[in-house]
Amino acid sequence: MTMRQQWLLARTPLEGLPVTDDFEWREGPLPEPGPGQLLCRTIYLSLDPYQWGRRRRGLEKPGEVCHGRTVSQVLKSNLPAYAEGDFLFNTNGWQSHGLTGKDVSVFTYMFPRKLNPAVAPISTAIGVLGMLGLTAYSGLVVQCQPKAGETVVISAASGGVGQAAGQMAKILGCRVVGVAGREEKCAFVTDELGFDACVSHLSEDLAGDLAAACPDGIDIYYENVGGKTFEAVLRHLNKNSRITRCGLISQYGNMDGREPAEVWMETGQAVFEKQNCGVFPLAVGNFVAEHQDTFLAQMADWLKDGKVKYLEDIRPSLENTPEAFRAMLEGGNFGKTMIQVSDDPTK
Repeated sequence: MTMRQQWLLARTPLEGLPVTDDFEWREGPLPEPGPGQLLCRTIYLSLDPYQWGRRRRGLEKPGEVCHGRTVSQVLKSNLPAYAEGDFLFNTNGWQSHGLTGKDVSVFTYMFPRKLNPAVAPISTAIGVLGMLGLTAYSGLVVQCQPKAGETVVISAASGGVGQAAGQMAKILGCRVVGVAGREEKCAFVTDELGFDACVSHLSEDLAGDLAAACPDGIDIYYENVGGKTFEAVLRHLNKNSRITRCGLISQYGNMDGREPAEVWMETGQAVFEKQNCGVFPLAVGNFVAEHQDTFLAQMADWLKDGKVKYLEDIRPSLENTPEAFRAMLEGGNFGKTMIQVSDDPTK
């Protein structure tokens, strides 16, 4: 008999980065789908920095399955629109099998979408052709509205969102400068993704490196990191520049008890006012209804035409999820991080 494996949140973390005691492993029998429900097996599980923020803010309760978007396959269906064997983008969370549909928690029911393996690899549904890509599109294209010739800086440029946002900016005719870490990440950003330049946040003179890479200043900043990268960017923002605040990964482990966004705003407020910056907090859920279909069609074309490339960092086995999650938060990933929970029959 197949058993369901799960990672539950063991406690509400108050500070720092994830540790073993934050999570609890559980095994049990598979659930039976009720009326209007699907039973799906998880194939790929997305690991994203926002998941840690949810847990620290108490949006997940101890004893609940840890939240995470997934690519899954339908095993049993009590919904006429879905058949056994269908592939879905859904939100099974950190577990091998889950229910989707009526009377299921909103976080396991949001945005279930059928996937066609003939269009793109199914893993892209939690990456460049999914909410990750829509996040990049919403922040860059919808919020910041780049114009050809402008300079765009992307932090965490080798990560999943950074890769997509930077390539979109290039397609739209901008000069694009990435910020990454290790030399191999910076080389990937310029040599493979086509950014005009990439500077390392490990540099002893990050502000100086940015000045050299952005001789005309910075018109748009796609914020994924915060901290010292943000402080360096502040020194080079042009008048009427725009910032989308997607994430603050360097601050998610802060130990002072303050919200990272509060610290970030306080740090930048004087420059924002002086330079008349447009500052846009980014919550991708606000863009799904109006922009998802347009984005999916456009991104599918860009992928087909080879205008957008992507790198996935796929880790094996659900059991390794907490370790891989912490490594991602510490910058140990290279590309879009995900766990392969079970076999992918499309490969």
